Amino acid sequence: MPHFAKPEAGSWTEQYPELGTGPVSYTDSIDPAHYEAERAAIFKRTWLNVGRVEQVPRTGSYFTKELAVADTSLIIVRGKDKEVRAFHNICRHRGNKLVWNDYPGEEVKGVCRQFTCKYHAWRYDLEGRLTFIQQEEEFFGVDKGDYGLKQVRCEIWEGFVFVNLDPGAQPLADYLGELGKGLEGYPFHEMTEVYTYRAEIGSNWKLFVDAFAEFYHAPVLHQKQAVKGEADKLFNVGFEALHYELRSPHSMISSWGGMAPPKDPSMVKPIERALRSGLFGPWDRPGIEGLDPLPPGLNPARHRAWGTDSFTFFPNFMLLVWAPGWYLTYHYWPTAVDRHVFETSLHFVPPANARERLGQELAAVTFKEYALQDANTLEATQTMLKSRAVTEFPLNDQEILLRNLHKVARDRVEAHRVDEHKAEEDLDAAAR
Repeated sequence: MPHFAKPEAGSWTEQYPELGTGPVSYTDSIDPAHYEAERAAIFKRTWLNVGRVEQVPRTGSYFTKELAVADTSLIIVRGKDKEVRAFHNICRHRGNKLVWNDYPGEEVKGVCRQFTCKYHAWRYDLEGRLTFIQQEEEFFGVDKGDYGLKQVRCEIWEGFVFVNLDPGAQPLADYLGELGKGLEGYPFHEMTEVYTYRAEIGSNWKLFVDAFAEFYHAPVLHQKQAVKGEADKLFNVGFEALHYELRSPHSMISSWGGMAPPKDPSMVKPIERALRSGLFGPWDRPGIEGLDPLPPGLNPARHRAWGTDSFTFFPNFMLLVWAPGWYLTYHYWPTAVDRHVFETSLHFVPPANARERLGQELAAVTFKEYALQDANTLEATQTMLKSRAVTEFPLNDQEILLRNLHKVARDRVEAHRVDEHKAEEDLDAAAR
């Protein structure tokens, strides 16, 4: 494994003195009060990625997104004017969930001309306007114009659909900042062959973000993903990255190329050689535009060994772009202080033949195994953090993104608490 130079400051972490280098408290991952504060300060006030435009390809296409952490469910729909909008999934009559099938808590998708409530048949068009009230004459002068669906801010960046429950939030492009701008122009829209899976994880959401924000653990936890000789080499040498960058609240890590493709085919398993694919995805670059040259935000070190860039867009969206020409996403949706739903999607250019299809499937199942190894470990971590036998932990230079994540989350919570306290003082002053 190659060795890469540290920055002039001596370490990546010391470039950002506000982070410090001392032990980091993990009580933010076990404290129910802190979790409740995160819900209000972060998830109800921040841009959240809920999908892609390919999920709503034509007029009337829709899907729902359950946001338990924000106490709501959303409908994302493409209207007759081709605009993508988001609405709270609630009927304006008596508050019934508007769009669901057999089980109210499950997400659904489809195509329709209008939305009709199952309870009393109130109807709404694709732009959220109330169009029909059953037995309207029984009501006392209800104006349909006053009872449309409650809209949520919805903006699109590079085909990714984001929502924000805070109507006064800054524009999405401003929020994503320089890290987002540096990715603009990448051919995400060409990679429409998607493999998705989800799992309920018994850990705080930040712990799983931590797991994919560093590769320090990979030579240890994931040894069996490589043949023994390669695994031993990785374990003995360890891991180093090409580049780390913080653009608060977001961050990224850029890594060497791994085994896609390997210099020595004997490094990998026979099925990977046969299908030219594996843990790091298909080896062969697809024949599409937009991969050469890459957008300026990819491979910032401009290193010939570059293999992947992993972006953490605060709070819970991770985007990994891989050198051969594919990408994957991770999402972490909190449901309790010690539980969350983990989702991942692998995006490829549609396969041209059976071998390419099998190669994509091999990458998908290999990544699933890879991720579940982390998930199992994190559930064990959560149980011991809860003991409070130890509350502070040393983080190394490769764990700079973890240090940043926990600081940003704590700072957001504290700022929200200050705002709430000031609002209470203002109310008291006004009452006097």
